[in-house]
Amino acid sequence: MLHHVLLEVSDLERSASFYDALLAPLGWRRHFEEDQTIGWGIAKPVFFISAHHDPQAGFGLISFSGLGIVAVKAAWEAGIRGGGTSVSEPGERSTYGSGSYSAFLKDPDGYEIEITIGSD
Repeated sequence: MLHHVLLEVSDLERSASFYDALLAPLGWRRHFEEDQTIGWGIAKPVFFISAHHDPQAGFGLISFSGLGIVAVKAAWEAGIRGGGTSVSEPGERSTYGSGSYSAFLKDPDGYEIEITIGSD
C-alpha cells in the first residue's frame, strides 16, 4: 500500500499551481501547507511537494487515478494549462501497469505524471 509521495521541486509556487490544476478534476485538494511543503489528497494528504532540496527528476512515474474518462481528460488539460508538457494525449492504453484509459505529461520540473482509470 502506498503511504505518501514527496517530490522536491525547483519553484514551489509554480509547481503548486500546476498540481492544483491537475488534481482538482480528480477530487483532490490541498490539506497541508507549511515549511516549504504542500500536500494534496482526497481525505488526507498523500502527495507532497517540497522546496527543501534540489529536484532530481527522471526517476520514474507517478500515476493518479481518475474516476472516468472525463476526469482523466480534464486533469490532463488542466495540467497542460498549468505549465505541464504533454507526453501522450488521453486515450486507450494496454501498457502494463496503466489503466484502460490514460494520459501522460511532465510537470514543470520534468517528473512524468500519468492520469488513468483502472481496467475492470
